[in-house]
Amino acid sequence: MKETHFTFHNNVTIPYIGFGTWQIPNDEAYPAVTMALKNGYTHIDTALAYRNEENVGKAIKDSGLPRESIFLTSKLPASIKGYDETINAFNESLANLGMDYLDLYLIHAPWPWDEIGKECTKENIESWKAMEKLYHDGKIRAIGVSNFSIKDIQALIDTCDVVPMANQIPFYIGRDQKDLVDFCKKNRILVEAYSPLATGDILINPEIIAMAKKYDVTTAQLSIRYCIEKDTLPLPKSTHESRIIENSQLDFSISPEDIKTLDAIKDVRKND
Repeated sequence: MKETHFTFHNNVTIPYIGFGTWQIPNDEAYPAVTMALKNGYTHIDTALAYRNEENVGKAIKDSGLPRESIFLTSKLPASIKGYDETINAFNESLANLGMDYLDLYLIHAPWPWDEIGKECTKENIESWKAMEKLYHDGKIRAIGVSNFSIKDIQALIDTCDVVPMANQIPFYIGRDQKDLVDFCKKNRILVEAYSPLATGDILINPEIIAMAKKYDVTTAQLSIRYCIEKDTLPLPKSTHESRIIENSQLDFSISPEDIKTLDAIKDVRKND
């Protein structure tokens, strides 16, 4: 593939595709991450809230690969806000993973998941200042956010020293979040695309299935490739080795005309 990595605004590089571990239980995380690493993935994404950090870290250690060859992300739980609280949660993640540092650490969401939309700007700023401290101390190579809106990110830019390096958001065919993505690009914030298959709903969309056949690829491959063509970093996940391999085999390009067709698709989610 011509792509190998994206580069954050602090010149740290991140592999162009990540292996996501959301919804993978701790007992399944070890074999899943082991399979991913064995099959060429060097970017692993987890979170304290996933409750699988222990086996994610163990799989990385047992792989025999040098730590510096793996890009590892974890996240501050959405319900944890504040300076000291952030430091403590970060240290808990490091201990769970058995690591000395993280490559990327994200605020998982601007509000607790059971209070979506709650005003937490002040608390997010305090958490961000703690992350800046950890970043400057060399404990994290890059810092960012997840599920943050333009308003949420602007509050950090206006009050803090370090512009977020990444914003991890749901991004897939039918949900391109154009205004937010444009804002991130303008501020040199890398967009990471989680749920690039719309948690599976894309796989039954007839238009996308038809286009995948045109390129002689799977529907999943086309959908993941779409994210890359849109300059976002996809985070597919699976616990099946054949799909783990398949999801990284993206050595093709989608024509500009077909990108426009995919851009026009809406309502791929059954619950949207």
